[in-house]
Amino acid sequence: MASLLQGFEEVQLVKPVGKTVLTVTDSAIRFNKATAEALGFPAYVKVLINDKTRQIAVTPTTAKAGNAIKFSKPEGKRAASVSVKEATLIEAVKAYLTLPEAPEGEIAYQSVNGTAYPESKTVIFDVANATAGTMKRRGRKKAA
Repeated sequence: MASLLQGFEEVQLVKPVGKTVLTVTDSAIRFNKATAEALGFPAYVKVLINDKTRQIAVTPTTAKAGNAIKFSKPEGKRAASVSVKEATLIEAVKAYLTLPEAPEGEIAYQSVNGTAYPESKTVIFDVANATAGTMKRRGRKKAA
């Protein structure tokens, strides 16, 4: 007996990942949640820089790998974004971006949209498409 559903194919429910964004300030590099999702929330990542194309790539790695950077926390402890405060990495990335002057009490930043490649768990950010801006400082106010 032929099946009632013969010839039908199941609809693949692959949730589209939102825009992947890398934000660079003087003190941190922040990856938004969509970037962490595209990478599969790895505990460690490697950041690669292509000097010729002026692109920055982020890909998961193991804790034992050389140049591994702590990235995502375990499920249940994850924040909305991932901040990396590795000074050497910040300086390497800032070499490709010019942070604008920021007024007193604000922080200058450069923001770059990325392209996610879920099949290879990699996100590539093209520095040529960076946008600059300033934002108010977050956290506690300094005593006057």
